[in-house]
Amino acid sequence: MHVIRLIALILTLATASMPAAAHAARAIDCPLRDQPYSSRSPLIDLMMKPEATAVIERDAPGLIAHFWAGEKSVTVPSFGSIVTLRSAAGPAAPSEAVWAVIDRDLGRLPVTAADKQARCARYDQDTAPLAVPTHHPAMLVFEKMTGFLDAPSVAAAHAALFGIAQRKGWSIVATDRAGAITPANLRHFDVVIWNNVSGDALTLSQRRAFRSYVEQGGGFAAVHGAGGDPVYFWDWYVDTLIGARFIGHPMGPQFQEARVMVTDPTSPIVRDLAPGWTMTDEWYSFRPSPRDSGSHILLSLDEATYSPRSGDRDLRMGYHPIAWTRCVGNGRSFFSAIGHRPEGYSEPHYVRVLEAGIAWAAGDGATRCARGREIARARISRPIRSAHSDR
Repeated sequence: MHVIRLIALILTLATASMPAAAHAARAIDCPLRDQPYSSRSPLIDLMMKPEATAVIERDAPGLIAHFWAGEKSVTVPSFGSIVTLRSAAGPAAPSEAVWAVIDRDLGRLPVTAADKQARCARYDQDTAPLAVPTHHPAMLVFEKMTGFLDAPSVAAAHAALFGIAQRKGWSIVATDRAGAITPANLRHFDVVIWNNVSGDALTLSQRRAFRSYVEQGGGFAAVHGAGGDPVYFWDWYVDTLIGARFIGHPMGPQFQEARVMVTDPTSPIVRDLAPGWTMTDEWYSFRPSPRDSGSHILLSLDEATYSPRSGDRDLRMGYHPIAWTRCVGNGRSFFSAIGHRPEGYSEPHYVRVLEAGIAWAAGDGATRCARGREIARARISRPIRSAHSDR
């Protein structure tokens, strides 16, 4: 059954790849739909407009040639959806004076109805009904990709999540359609899990529905790539829900063995795993530290056990969180940056982290969230007014 499901998932992700402008017949309420062109626009939007690429080539000759094919692709999923002209320029970046000229000239280009439709084509409003879970906790696994797609990692995480649900007796439903993110659907689920989701995925109305779901007491869990885009276009998601911004991972080698340390041995999520374990993965660095934004750190990395560098970039954080929880209003957020290598999703220690972290996010934990604070279940003196109140 798992093999059939994995094959179906890979085929769905593969067939979803098509030119961005072919996805939508009309402009919908997508983010940035009406924004003027600039060096801070998603690179894919510039690459889809010949007049924009002509401006760039005229004002900064050779800059576009510096980008690799994935960044220039207008076929979604595309790396061009998660970088801007500025962020992708790297060492080829022109002077600020030249950037000012580029921004001036890009800003003069009209944003036509066709441009708006092309920008919105990577979003969807497919409201096909989801299967209603029969029992709780109930998990909705969200797998829409518009940015970087690592199909083996997504498939491995998908299999691990369904395996956890089967062992624990949880309900689980998966979708790669953002149109499923509606109040009517979300009310049936205790937690929504973003499986390595990369790229801006939700329209403005879908964003509002999802944010309301979380803040009013819903659960959110996410793994690896769901917090690893170079650029985000939804500040609430990355700064509040995740609580930190990705700044890079080692290269040369990309995958390294490192010591994962249990930071809070009193947390029921990880206390049985203390003091930690060693595993190989692609190790993310963040800025600011999620600890600085009020996250409850569960796991951290011993930076002395691997090389946190990418070329000339020093990615050391000192204290290096790698998995944490957060309270967002009355909602619960669990994020783990572990999970690029498919093998990681069968590593026994990590599977236990996922089981316990997702259970907490689903509301089945020793603590809950109330008005942005994590509190013991017994300390909730009166029900929280939400569709996802403490059970």
